[in-house]
Amino acid sequence: MAGERRSEGGELAARVRRIDPDRYLTALFAPPERRPGLFALIAFNYEIARVREAVTEPILGQIRLQWWREAVEKIYAGSPPPPHETAMALAAAVAEHRLDRDALEWLMDARETDLSPTPPERLEDLIVYASTSAGTLLELMLQVLGVEHDAAAEDAARAAGTAYALTGLIRSIPFHARARRVYIPQSLLAEHGLSAEDLFEAKPPDALPAMARELARLARLHLDEAREEMAHTPRRAIPALLSATVAEAYLKRLQRAEYDVFDPAVGERPPGLVWRLAAKAWRGRW
Repeated sequence: MAGERRSEGGELAARVRRIDPDRYLTALFAPPERRPGLFALIAFNYEIARVREAVTEPILGQIRLQWWREAVEKIYAGSPPPPHETAMALAAAVAEHRLDRDALEWLMDARETDLSPTPPERLEDLIVYASTSAGTLLELMLQVLGVEHDAAAEDAARAAGTAYALTGLIRSIPFHARARRVYIPQSLLAEHGLSAEDLFEAKPPDALPAMARELARLARLHLDEAREEMAHTPRRAIPALLSATVAEAYLKRLQRAEYDVFDPAVGERPPGLVWRLAAKAWRGRW
């Protein structure tokens, strides 16, 4: 039975390595007994984050998210979870680490906004989305790592998650444009003389790098905010907060590309990322 659980854990780890390689790397810096819980959260986040990509109509996405809401309800009611690899892994993580149900609900709420056909109106709306999605995920990862009721670590997680999400959204502009979707706030587009339709054109608009630079500046501000708490956070929080190092590495690639989000190098993993993470973790930093 123990061997069977190890095998299942290995399968989940292999899947997480494939679907979210950057977060997979950060999880490797956790103690081995904590990694299955981290992998379960990363896999759950992937399942709900990909709903928008997997459906052709928002109503179908709502149905998929409702399936996950009901799965979470069963888990917390003590009922057997659905026979789904990620749902079963999440159930085990909830049982072992007493994960906050509200936080899981917030993650699903954030992903429900992905189904909206219109971009956020204001920059503040985008920040709330980034914090509620990636920031909440890092807070849940802290719980798996045994970091609870630690205000400094939680503040750092929200800020680092926000920076990570903003960086990912900048890098994903070409992908979203091909799908005729926009996550950039309407107010920011207007500030740079752009519209959603401009992003869908075959030739990227000249004003796009300036807009990407502004979003990157905002991501760096949240990185700085996260690292203000570094001296007050326990070392065991590092595997969750290493997302800050990942975001920083991608922001540097954006800067070298002069914020041309259509530069192929922007979409590639920074070379030596694993060694950068290892150096930070060894020094007790992120």
